Amino acid sequence: MNKQSQEGGDNSTNIQANEVTVVQGLDYSQVREVALDVFRSNFYELSGKARDIASERAEKITEEFLEKLQRENPEGFKKAEDPDFQYALFTVQKEYARTGGEELGDLLVDLLVDRSKQEQRNILQIVLNESLTVAPKLTEDQLAALAVTFLFKYTQNQGIGNHEMLGKNFDSHVQPFVSKLSKNQACFQHLEFSGCGSISMGTNSLQSILGTTYQGLFLKGFDKDEIQKREISIGMNPLFFIPCLNDLQKIQVRANSAEALTKAMESQNISEEDKPKIIALFNLNKMNENEIKEKCIQIRPYMETIFDIWSESSLANFTLTSVGIAIGHANIKRLSGEFSNLSIWIN
Repeated sequence: MNKQSQEGGDNSTNIQANEVTVVQGLDYSQVREVALDVFRSNFYELSGKARDIASERAEKITEEFLEKLQRENPEGFKKAEDPDFQYALFTVQKEYARTGGEELGDLLVDLLVDRSKQEQRNILQIVLNESLTVAPKLTEDQLAALAVTFLFKYTQNQGIGNHEMLGKNFDSHVQPFVSKLSKNQACFQHLEFSGCGSISMGTNSLQSILGTTYQGLFLKGFDKDEIQKREISIGMNPLFFIPCLNDLQKIQVRANSAEALTKAMESQNISEEDKPKIIALFNLNKMNENEIKEKCIQIRPYMETIFDIWSESSLANFTLTSVGIAIGHANIKRLSGEFSNLSIWIN
């Protein structure tokens, strides 16, 4: 019987024929111990019950982070002994130990998991580090303002093809924040002070934003003979023309936005003669802002509150910084579970 023997030091990888033993990096329990050691070594000494509460909270948030890390980015365990990552971890432990807020804890965990995915010091890593410091300084209404501003002003869901899907998108990403939003100017002044955004002079109505981002959902349609009148060579091509979502007796261009339409025409090699004609039909008979508002409220009645707060607060003229985007993104992600990668907006 052949015997083979290998010995490896800490964090080594041992491989031999007939038998494979892998000891690479730290395992879950070791990372947990490292994480808690970071907290014990750095958090200032409290006395009595306060110390016990802080310790209990630190353990809780550490467990929640490690469990989420194991699900979403197990490679992140390798970061356990990185000084900068330990500092980010301690920031989360410290802030949660102080406040114990469940929503803040979930938000910090999401930010820290995103931080674990950064392999090198880049702008995204720097922004996430800063976000971990800023988020605990914000109240629920301020966090809600960042989430809603981010959703409407910085994102577009290309998968939304009808009013039912738009309603579901509102349910997932807007409804959780309806009761938390505030018209209070101090809310936005503090967000500005914290480096999350700025209050500009110009305003942008929510109706206008939705009418641009999801223009295809707010069209009144046109008669079929418009295609022939305008001499569009592709005719009633179903890739570009469908029954109007708001009037089945008419038809409309099949696209969410002008940008999506342009991409679709490029991918289908639409002729240069047809392109401006199709774009003209896309811009024909659009709903006005009042009609867009009424349609959204018809789809989801709670949207009336959103329109009201948007028009009577600084939501209409608030612009996010990279930190505001990161926190708004994390606040939506913690509720919906899934969202596009933050690197789309910060890179």
